[in-house]
Amino acid sequence: MTNANPEKLVIVTGLSGAGKSYVQGTLEDLGFYSADNLPVSLIEPFLDEVVGREGKDRIAIVMDVRAHDFSRTFPRYFSEVLRARFPQAILIFLDARDEVLVRRFSETRRPHPYGVNLPILDAIAAERRELTDVKAIANMVLDTSQFSVHELKAEINRRFQLPGYVMPMLVNVVTFGFKYAIPPNIDLMFDVRFLPNPHFVDGLRPKTGREPEVVGFLESHAEYAEFFGRLCSFVEYVLPQYEREMKSYLTIGVGCTGGKHRSVAIGEKLGARLAEIGYRVEITHRDMSK
Repeated sequence: MTNANPEKLVIVTGLSGAGKSYVQGTLEDLGFYSADNLPVSLIEPFLDEVVGREGKDRIAIVMDVRAHDFSRTFPRYFSEVLRARFPQAILIFLDARDEVLVRRFSETRRPHPYGVNLPILDAIAAERRELTDVKAIANMVLDTSQFSVHELKAEINRRFQLPGYVMPMLVNVVTFGFKYAIPPNIDLMFDVRFLPNPHFVDGLRPKTGREPEVVGFLESHAEYAEFFGRLCSFVEYVLPQYEREMKSYLTIGVGCTGGKHRSVAIGEKLGARLAEIGYRVEITHRDMSK
């Protein structure tokens, strides 16, 4: 056992359907290293590994009735063992009204951990009784009944974000050819087939939009620069609006006919611009090599 001590240690627990996975994801966005459904007996070995060897200093662990004997063993373990070693440890208990939990299970169509053979209200009541002692020792009890997903994320951000720490939204720029179909799960899509096509220029057909000859050809046309300027103005306006809605990542699709020249050139330039102003950017050229 090492003497490593994380800067922040957060244990997330509570009723099934109360929002533990959303809280875990939000903490990860804030730089927490997280684990889900960890048995009580593995908490300290896990902390020794990720804090002592990997140097992680912000740790989140999600635990609930899925772990064997959790409700019986965890309250004493947390109070007498974990807090003695990690006085800064915080236990969050997520709660919600019965009717809200019933609706959430109905919407997701996922079975309650107590099984599909037990009526949902009976399962919720049994879990609530089982977690009474866990809830009693929590540092923070959050009733998520009135929270939307965005509001829950905002609440966790408000409580656990370090001063000056901001995880910028990840922007994935995907270029593609319309002849090969539109990629799924695109948030913003731009069609650049109106730009002059290097495919019909001698010597440019085998090249791609990443090569200077193709970029030079496009830049020789006034509409290329004008379009890119208007594109940047629009994208730079809407991205902060998405961030305000607590969106962690966003996908921008840029398409031309074959996905080799125009979309690639625009995608590369847009990605560089967004990285320049502080966004995390990934660029994928889906059809460039076809």
